[in-house]
Amino acid sequence: MKMGNRVSILVFGTSPPCQKCLQAEREARQAAAQFPPGEVTVEKQDAFSETGQKYGVMITPAVVINGRMVAAGRLLTEPELVELIKKERGD
Repeated sequence: MKMGNRVSILVFGTSPPCQKCLQAEREARQAAAQFPPGEVTVEKQDAFSETGQKYGVMITPAVVINGRMVAAGRLLTEPELVELIKKERGD
């Protein structure tokens, strides 16, 4: 079991953000807080930014973990995100 792998979460939403996009970011930050500081980073991105285009974001909220789209148009809950983070870390 490998531990301590860093995980990067990108949360894509609209500007100004809708309620679901705000909630998606909140859930991601709460999930990240379950891990040692600095191991899980959460970054909010605009869906229409260059980064959003790179990932092909068409519907929000969208969540990308370590470069892989894990949800689009669906709100992931904190427990769902914690499980995805653990898988990504190899826990």
